[in-house]
Amino acid sequence: MAQGADVRTELAELSAKLDALLSAHSRLARENETLRQAHDSLSRERATLLAKNEQARSRVEAMISRLKALEQHG
Repeated sequence: MAQGADVRTELAELSAKLDALLSAHSRLARENETLRQAHDSLSRERATLLAKNEQARSRVEAMISRLKALEQHG
């Protein structure tokens, strides 16, 4: 009988460990999905900011060119 009780105890422990692992897996899967969404959002934001930066750079260069042209004609 002692062996039967030992087996039941061991099975209960394994079941508890499996439950803990499944719970951790679910938590990590949710966290991973949240991180993927955040990464995608930040990537889109970065692309938008890079485009805005390029537009601003182009406008500043155009202003500098116009100022230089005015300076040469004035």
